[in-house]
Amino acid sequence: MPASPSTARAINDRLALRLLQQDGPLTATQLKTLTGLSRPTVADLVERLQGAGLIRVVGEAGSERRGPNARLYGIAADRAHLAALDVRTGSVAVVVADLLGATLAEATLPIGSDTDTEAAAEQAAALLERTAKEAGAAPLHSVGIGAPGLIDPVTGELRYTTGLPAWHRRLVRVLQQRLPATVLVENETNLAAVAEQRIGAARDRDTFVLFWLGHGVGAAVMLDGKLRRGASGGAGEIGFLPVPGTIGTPSAVNCDGGFHSLVGSTPVCELAAAHGIYVPPGAAEGDKEPGAAFAVRAALAGEGESEAFLGALAERLALGAAAIASVLDPGCVLLAGEVGHAGGDALAARVEERLATMSPLRTEVRAGRLGGAAVLRGALLAAREAAQDELFTPAG
Repeated sequence: MPASPSTARAINDRLALRLLQQDGPLTATQLKTLTGLSRPTVADLVERLQGAGLIRVVGEAGSERRGPNARLYGIAADRAHLAALDVRTGSVAVVVADLLGATLAEATLPIGSDTDTEAAAEQAAALLERTAKEAGAAPLHSVGIGAPGLIDPVTGELRYTTGLPAWHRRLVRVLQQRLPATVLVENETNLAAVAEQRIGAARDRDTFVLFWLGHGVGAAVMLDGKLRRGASGGAGEIGFLPVPGTIGTPSAVNCDGGFHSLVGSTPVCELAAAHGIYVPPGAAEGDKEPGAAFAVRAALAGEGESEAFLGALAERLALGAAAIASVLDPGCVLLAGEVGHAGGDALAARVEERLATMSPLRTEVRAGRLGGAAVLRGALLAAREAAQDELFTPAG
């Protein structure tokens, strides 16, 4: 059946808005060319979108031209304000942005391990509110939160996970109760994969697996352009993956003996020390940059037995990549997070070389481009998408 007039208008409006978002300010003539719609139809949708406060005239196409056809239309970026949070074990980072994702303000707050649950959640919520107020962005329309742990695939809530701070879950509830905004929460590694696909190293890939290499290790699975979370939300918990080269096997409550014991920051720092690469004491702990990232950069600069260290690390990473490739055949593995970013193309090439000797399945290995900022960028993309899904459906 043909679309009703109101449905057709909504489809046309969303198409025009997406083009204005992707390509920047456009004239009505450019919109006509890009959409294939008639001039009267474009004129009607421009009028509708202006009336809804979604677009406005932002300039003219050329100084030599005047009149309606020269007007440049752009998204009204201040139509809604967004926020993203990267919630870690001992800190929270916040960014506030406009509807197009342009950063208006950002802040970071350490939260001590001895802070009780209510106080920690209150401190994090207050940081968000204060940052939004300073940016002139209150009230917020949508808030995206990236956190470690499992997200319940049915309720969308952050599940209780042994070893993670209780204030993470409490913060989500506090923000949902306190803000008139849509509050979304997603696993941090999944958000990193979204960011790397949209604006990072995987923009040309619909199918890939991302390894998040930071203090610990996790993975995100992107198949056919969609995140795959698994039946319980636990897809990508590769820290528990049993691999050779460790003492024992992991348990249901502890990933010691799993892949984590090979490529987490602490064992990588121990590997570095065994190859004469100095890592500052305590660098492997806390929420600051993982010591493993420091060690990898030092090795790439030629410190200690650098080639032997990088080769051993690549061998370890290839073990996990080979296991993933044998099950999913993703064609591409992305080394992301602070350690993957520090290793860059040099580490990725070494991992790809060793992976080719372990697996018959051709798998490209790339370095992530966004480093530790990927989680926050992914959370902001999730918030922007939620806001645009609501706002970019004008009443017809």
